[in-house]
Amino acid sequence: MIKVFIVEDDPMVIEVNKGFLEKLSSFSSVGTAQSGKEALHKIKDLRPDLVLLDIYLPDLSGLEVLSHIREQRIPSDVIMITAARDAETIREVFRLGATDYIVKPFRFERFKAALVVYLKMWEKFNRFDTLRQEDIDEWKSTASKPDDLPKGLSEITLKQVMMQLLNQKEPVTAAELADMLGMARVTVRRYLEYLEQKGKVKVHIHYGNVGRPSHYYSM
Repeated sequence: MIKVFIVEDDPMVIEVNKGFLEKLSSFSSVGTAQSGKEALHKIKDLRPDLVLLDIYLPDLSGLEVLSHIREQRIPSDVIMITAARDAETIREVFRLGATDYIVKPFRFERFKAALVVYLKMWEKFNRFDTLRQEDIDEWKSTASKPDDLPKGLSEITLKQVMMQLLNQKEPVTAAELADMLGMARVTVRRYLEYLEQKGKVKVHIHYGNVGRPSHYYSM
């Protein structure tokens, strides 16, 4: 059983995350904290396998908590679950060794996917003293692959579209995004439609006085 510790300042979100964990038989919640200092104290004591960590906490930030976990060499993995979407924060989170980054609001399917990938990694690390290159490659490809993409869509292009959207302070149209990326508008529109179907982008419809309504997209 994988021991999970939840760090979140919103009691309702804590209950949602605990409810999601209860649906996954290989995971068990061993504790919660609503502040960074409380989290570090309990994590040191409980030594959970996995920490679900928010960025926005009332004292320390989630980045500071993650940094302290690494500095103190606490053997806990971290999945960040937060509303923070700026590229620099996300980059720093991965530099500090988080295994995944889930943006709020999220669906159970995304939560489950992150934990299933983690479970595969955890089982191999705990079952074998050494790993083959094939084992490492299998975990890396599973962790980096968001979903099975439809025919004709590229994972690399999908990530480019998502990262460009992530950097926008305001919603943008498919045409504006295509110009930023130097891609064909019809290509970008296909990726946006895919992301919309997966619930990973928000669509804002603006109605003008004449003509068709304009669709603006944001993460």
